[in-house]
Amino acid sequence: MPTWRRQRVVKAITAAAQKGSRITVSGIARQAGVDRTFLYRHRDLLALVHAAEIEPAERDPALGASAVSRASLQADLANAQARTVRLSVRIQQLERRLSQELGEQAWRESGLGAPTDIEELQRTITRLEQRNVELTEALEESQADLAAAREANRELTRTLNQRGESTSGRCRPHG
Repeated sequence: MPTWRRQRVVKAITAAAQKGSRITVSGIARQAGVDRTFLYRHRDLLALVHAAEIEPAERDPALGASAVSRASLQADLANAQARTVRLSVRIQQLERRLSQELGEQAWRESGLGAPTDIEELQRTITRLEQRNVELTEALEESQADLAAAREANRELTRTLNQRGESTSGRCRPHG
């Protein structure tokens, strides 16, 4: 394998990094005068290209500041997009809450809303529901007592009727 091609690829990567140019597989292949497939066949050279894509560019003395890498810009963009989504969700929550509060305020101010002593009414409802349960239980108990008394009355009536039949048979004259 000709090492001169490899050397041209390495020189192209170095030159692009020093210039602060955007580094891509196609751009490096073009600059080195090789086909892209050459880079894909030589994984070590492809790894150098990818590493150079991620690495921040050399510091440009004319600018007095370091250049920003593509990867860091993509990370910043992804973070900004995620923050935008979070803020959009939060804005929607706050809009719903504001809408509910304004609606309740308008309802109260119109006089159509529920009275302000809702807690007292809730306590009254709870007491009445509890009383209703107690009265229902007492009614069921009374109905059970009444059913037992009726059964006892039927038994007593049967017993009396049976005694009456036996005594009425004795009182009759035999004729």
